[in-house]
Amino acid sequence: MRKITVMERVLAADDAWARENRRLLAARGARMYELVGSPGAGKTALLERTILLLGGRPRVGVIEGDLATARDAERIRRAGVPVVQINTGSGCHLSAHAVHAALADLLSGRRLDLVFVENVGNLVCPAAFDLGEDAKIALVSVTEGDDKVEKYPLLFARARALVLTKTALLPHTDFRPAAAVRAFRKLNRGSPVFAVDSLAGSGLDPWIAFVRGGRPARGKARRPPRRSGAAGPRGS
Repeated sequence: MRKITVMERVLAADDAWARENRRLLAARGARMYELVGSPGAGKTALLERTILLLGGRPRVGVIEGDLATARDAERIRRAGVPVVQINTGSGCHLSAHAVHAALADLLSGRRLDLVFVENVGNLVCPAAFDLGEDAKIALVSVTEGDDKVEKYPLLFARARALVLTKTALLPHTDFRPAAAVRAFRKLNRGSPVFAVDSLAGSGLDPWIAFVRGGRPARGKARRPPRRSGAAGPRGS
């Protein structure tokens, strides 16, 4: 007798759908980037600003993942690009099968160059599941603890980029960007780090170059703004 755990079965089925997603995207000449971060990390805000700055080149579509509501999809739709909402109910992450159905809808009758997937707010489950993406992009906001990288190593080891968000709030937190980057480098020596503020529109040029397919200096972090003033709560 051979014992096979449920997790192994789930991952095997998901991997098959992930391969199909890669095949579908490759046939269209499109890439897919998955944004992963905690609830409130600024994923949707980053997407809104990215869409604005790209100005239609490359042509972008978005898949939004949330437990409930279509609020993020509505925000993306107002930004002027096609979007498909996936509601998982109680699910803690998007599955490759669900993404496949969303891709079929998103790509029907459209020519897209780049698909962004905003996964359910979570640093754990999305890291373990392959959606067929070209890159997982990890987000950490400066309103969170700078120890997030050390607490959730799987995501950051697999990330093709780290984005530190909400940097305009650094003077009001005790988030230490250098500590977060050091922890990231212990897990991931080759992926770039971007420090941005989506609402203020700062620090976004290197990120946009990365999205367009440029080649930012690998293994080097863009220096975040200096933190000054009294420190506030680090956050959870």
